[in-house]
Amino acid sequence: MSDWPKETKFLGKSTLRLDGPAKVTGAAKYAFDVQPNGWLWGAILRSKWPAAKITAINLDKAKAAAGIKAAVLAREGERQVRYYGEELAAIAGTSKEAVLDALQLIEVQATPVPFVVKEMDATKPDAPKIFADGQNVGEAQVRENGNVEEGFANSAAIVENTFETQVQLHHPLETHGNTVAFTPEEITVWASTQGVFSVRDGIADNMQVPQSQVRVICDYMGGGFGAKLGPGLEGAIAVRLSQAAGAPVKLMLTRLDESLAVGNRPSTFQKVKLGASADGMLLAYELDSFGCPGFAAGGATAAGGSGATFPAPYIYKVPNTRVKQASVAINAGSSRAFRAPGHPTASFSMEAMMDDLAVKLGIDPVELRLKNDPFDVRRKEYEIGRDKFGWKEKYKKPGSSTGIVRTGVGCGGATWGGGGRGTQAEVQINRDGNVEVRCGTQDIGTGARTVVAMVAAEVLGLTPEKITVRIGDTRFPPSGGSGGSTTTPSVSPAIFDACTNALNELQKVSGVADARGTNWPDACKKIGMNPIVVQGKWREGLSSSGAGGVQFAEVEVDTETGFVHIRSILAVQDCGLIVNRLTCESQINGGIIQGIGYALYEARLMDRATGVVLNPNFEYYKLPNGADVPPIDIVLLDMPERGVIGVGEPCHIPTAAAIANAVANAIGVRITSLPITPDKVLAALGKVPPPKTMAGVPWLDDAFALVRSLPARVVEEFTV
Repeated sequence: MSDWPKETKFLGKSTLRLDGPAKVTGAAKYAFDVQPNGWLWGAILRSKWPAAKITAINLDKAKAAAGIKAAVLAREGERQVRYYGEELAAIAGTSKEAVLDALQLIEVQATPVPFVVKEMDATKPDAPKIFADGQNVGEAQVRENGNVEEGFANSAAIVENTFETQVQLHHPLETHGNTVAFTPEEITVWASTQGVFSVRDGIADNMQVPQSQVRVICDYMGGGFGAKLGPGLEGAIAVRLSQAAGAPVKLMLTRLDESLAVGNRPSTFQKVKLGASADGMLLAYELDSFGCPGFAAGGATAAGGSGATFPAPYIYKVPNTRVKQASVAINAGSSRAFRAPGHPTASFSMEAMMDDLAVKLGIDPVELRLKNDPFDVRRKEYEIGRDKFGWKEKYKKPGSSTGIVRTGVGCGGATWGGGGRGTQAEVQINRDGNVEVRCGTQDIGTGARTVVAMVAAEVLGLTPEKITVRIGDTRFPPSGGSGGSTTTPSVSPAIFDACTNALNELQKVSGVADARGTNWPDACKKIGMNPIVVQGKWREGLSSSGAGGVQFAEVEVDTETGFVHIRSILAVQDCGLIVNRLTCESQINGGIIQGIGYALYEARLMDRATGVVLNPNFEYYKLPNGADVPPIDIVLLDMPERGVIGVGEPCHIPTAAAIANAVANAIGVRITSLPITPDKVLAALGKVPPPKTMAGVPWLDDAFALVRSLPARVVEEFTV
């Protein structure tokens, strides 16, 4: 399939990031660092009510304050706010202090109305309605295949359980924001974004100007994880402030803003039933679930109730399935795409059920997976991982570990699409031998600059340091957003194509049969006055979609404190053709670390009385730090024949499931709620009362009964 060279000098090897020196020295410029002449500070006034009717907002006093150059409304006219932190107005001024003072002068006339910020509360018949003309729990989606009743009737073993996953916040180190310079001729936006072209298009639509009149630049950015694929309301507000002030405006969100208004991974509540034959072949699967994507995917009249769906049954082939999923709206900020949307959620419950079913059948958990996994590559990865991890020696009957600190092991798998899209690129070869490669993609921190340089160097017979890479600008050839593990599979083929075309043109112009390597300088001297400028585009066959990946985890659980310590994690990952081994491994490390956060630490906490996020910063919203990261062993399946396949998502998906299974194996009790915090461990061991959020209590059963009674819309079955 692939046209990539079989013998490579750079591809598949480890190359240090070309942007490393700029980042460690501070030379790299982010959206916050840009300082156009005369720039102003911008800030947003946010609702202090979780729900209220806004009848009037008076900006006059704020506009008259010292140092204030512009003030705008987030939206015109009367409106309903539906969460604490929703945007009301914004101000731009000559200093941060002046702007913060002026925010206090904005007069807001509001009538607070009842609100609800807990999912279970929102399912009750007397709960405040998020949308006046709809229910909090939206229309359910149903996917059905085969005969579920017959499948369970034929099952030798059946397991059932209820699972809960939390709302997870993106919290990238660099908050959302933009520096904007508005002129009648051009709107220039320096954005922290995963998609310069999607930001361009969004702003052009919002301002009703041609796309050619908007330029978006992203030299460097500090993380997004799916939350920065568009301009967001904060981007539109920054443009309007710059227009009103007649000066550039820098509007970067605060850490509190990040916790309120720019997205999250939805919560889920899942009731799962799984059956299998005596020899371990899965026969039937049933799921009732609902989840909370905030206010935006609320009742049936809002967004169809589809915001908290996920692929189920996950990965494994089950002939008889019934899946019913719904969304519940609350007064909280809405969800956005979050690294492998839906998949970590699906993996957590499905892999738990597979382990519990294996125990009930008396089958080794890895063997059960090998029997039922339809993906050949992933089965191979389980076999490789089982041997390298020492699974047969380490796996023991759940709860058989003794002592105060008990050990256990667990595993889990992943699937993801990824693959390439229609990126374009341009290569310029100058007479002095310098090469410049231009592509509109952005580097969200994964090493895209280095990937571009490595592919170009491989084709042209140079070294990556000899390639000047220009990316992150809508003036360059178009490329898609950096999400869904599509960046490297989209960009690499386009760079390969453009460089191949450029090399052919150079050889034609110079008359040199092979202009690479030592012949390069002499061939370039024959170019003439005008440089060679050649375009290229994404080419079929150089990338593909469909990645698996499995992980094994070993943990220690302190039965006196409830603390979970991860001893090690092994990841076996397929990624097609490896471009840069170093950054590929870095992506896997990062995905696993983020998965550790999902498994053990991260959860948005909402205050029922005020509607406020109680843990909006890194002091109270716990992220993994250096001490929480175990030794991570990575095995990469280099499969050049498949072309380039993205790896950012699949490496994140099974981590929480593997850790949760390892904890259950250690203590002999299944913890069904993420994150697995010490109080939940101690409750599972019967040492403290169970938290009210633990699954299985009556109000949760009532909520599932409500979901079962909802009107349903049949949708196509998910495919693996």
